[in-house]
Amino acid sequence: MILYVQTAFGQEAIGLAQSAYYSISAMPIPEDVQLEVGGLTFNAEKDLVVCTRRGEVWHIKNPSSSAPVFTRIAHGLHEPLGIAYRGGAYYTTQRAELTKLVDLDDDLKIDRYECVRSWGLAGNYHEYSYGPEFLPNGDMLLTLNLGWIGGGASLSEWRGWMIKVSPNGEMHPFAAGMRSPAGFGFNAGGDIFYTENQGDWVGSGRMTHLELGDFAGHPESLKWTDRSESPIDLTPADIDDAKGWSLYEYGQKVEAVKAPSVWFPHTLMGISTSDLVVIPEGFGPFTGQLLVGDQGHSKLMRVFQEKINGVYQGVCFPFRDGFSSGILRLEWGEDQTLFVGMTNRGWASTGKDPFGIERLKWTGMVTFEMQRINIASDGFEIHFTEEVDRISASDPTSYSITDFTYKYHHLYGSPAINTEQRTVYKVELAQDGKSAHLYVEGLRKGYINEVRLKNIKSSRGKALLHTVGYYTINEIPGSEQNTHQQHQKGEPIVEIDIRSSKRITSIPDSWNNVVDQTVTIGTKPGMLYDTEEVRVRAGSKIKWVFNNPDDMMHNLLIVHPGSADQVAAEAINLGLLGQEKGYIPNSDLVLFHTNLLVPGASDIIYFQAPTISGAYPFVCTFPGHATFMRGVIQVTPQK
Repeated sequence: MILYVQTAFGQEAIGLAQSAYYSISAMPIPEDVQLEVGGLTFNAEKDLVVCTRRGEVWHIKNPSSSAPVFTRIAHGLHEPLGIAYRGGAYYTTQRAELTKLVDLDDDLKIDRYECVRSWGLAGNYHEYSYGPEFLPNGDMLLTLNLGWIGGGASLSEWRGWMIKVSPNGEMHPFAAGMRSPAGFGFNAGGDIFYTENQGDWVGSGRMTHLELGDFAGHPESLKWTDRSESPIDLTPADIDDAKGWSLYEYGQKVEAVKAPSVWFPHTLMGISTSDLVVIPEGFGPFTGQLLVGDQGHSKLMRVFQEKINGVYQGVCFPFRDGFSSGILRLEWGEDQTLFVGMTNRGWASTGKDPFGIERLKWTGMVTFEMQRINIASDGFEIHFTEEVDRISASDPTSYSITDFTYKYHHLYGSPAINTEQRTVYKVELAQDGKSAHLYVEGLRKGYINEVRLKNIKSSRGKALLHTVGYYTINEIPGSEQNTHQQHQKGEPIVEIDIRSSKRITSIPDSWNNVVDQTVTIGTKPGMLYDTEEVRVRAGSKIKWVFNNPDDMMHNLLIVHPGSADQVAAEAINLGLLGQEKGYIPNSDLVLFHTNLLVPGASDIIYFQAPTISGAYPFVCTFPGHATFMRGVIQVTPQK
């Protein structure tokens, strides 16, 4: 089995170990079917029904068998990105409408396409629409993506919102502040959550609990709050990122602002969060927790949440990687099989296949893991799936906790900021050996805590399958205010500017204003450079212009021949410091580099080409990009 990993080379062994506990198998798909999954649902007969980004709906009989039967039942839809079944009909969200699909004579062909509710489009490529999800009363929830014009933009009504639509088409805005809400659904208690992707105003991927009238952070959606239907009173003018606050801090000042319940640290957990589902009984020791997909990293993450002082917060863990394409949709089938719907056209992923459906099953073996992490007034309680070795688990040096947060600003993404090491000064093990109470100094509200374990074994000598979790603190039991001083308010927000001897941004004096060759390179959708080969003379003076018109971050590193893979791995190993350092490792293999560019930015560097001829790769080392985003400089001998 080939695994597509986004971490250092050592993670490959972890991926292989995962298959012993949770196996992945591919559904056979006919060669003439382009199954770019937009949505998954099961009908009353337990047949799987799939809508695709190409506007088709496929009925799949016997989806768990080695020979499933595919029948196209509808086509001509406008990129539907969700489908649900209720009362003998299918409901799907196209770009501009919620549509009811009815097969009147049960001949596996949709006879009636009924518009339940439509909305305007500006025609921007980024105006995706998702859903529906049914509420118990039969109403449906949908989410509407912002457009993109160099930043998230609400170009037509209610873009950036979750809306509620009744079966007869009545529409009510529900919550705002969303940038790209591809995943949303319910936890085991029936509360609504949505997942968000990094971008402008979004420092990293995250999951937010939504209630009527909540604002999740992106102010572009607030341009529609003057409508009488709006449940929110905020306006765009009420949000000012010059204050230097985190999103949590803003939520402490402005009641409508909703801080995330769980952050997914960018590149450490994923890069583009997608669907979420509740884990049922019979799928291992995690019943009631959530699985969350990641499209860019082709993997699943696991989330445990708890309510403290009435506020959701919790922890995310790695769960299972190695899927063959980008995960967009998740749906439980019979016998606790998770059907995973995938696509990567235009949204590149570490899994190389363009699309597919894979099935995830628990093998029955219980992995040694952190089952959950609960917060306490004086630290954390870590619960394990098996009894621990008491010597290793009672040693405070076996635990490392680092907390950090993200900037809340209009720029694209954020580095980890205000990072501090917390001290674990005592550990108490439960009598049954299956939990450890960590006494931790200085917990901070509004911070993500990287909880990393090392050298801890089970009582039977097993190593932990995954050794890290990220706990988001919104509340601390028994605490009304932070006891640890927050960072200074009003700090100026500046874009990261990577300074090094390998990034010369002005023409060297010794060149006497003479440049031998100017090279201009840009980016294009799909994590690609728009130029893949450049020819220069050995030793020539080069002006290199790098433009990033894309809607995600990119850099460009020129490296020694044959070293692109190693440099990309070293960039990922920067961990929490990655974005702060522009994902540029301190390595002799790196010859020259640009800045890490946010969307719409440019950089110019000057360097002298290598004097030895050969093929010198250039590569984007932003995690998840290096597999696709490459080119080569052919250095030819001087005449």
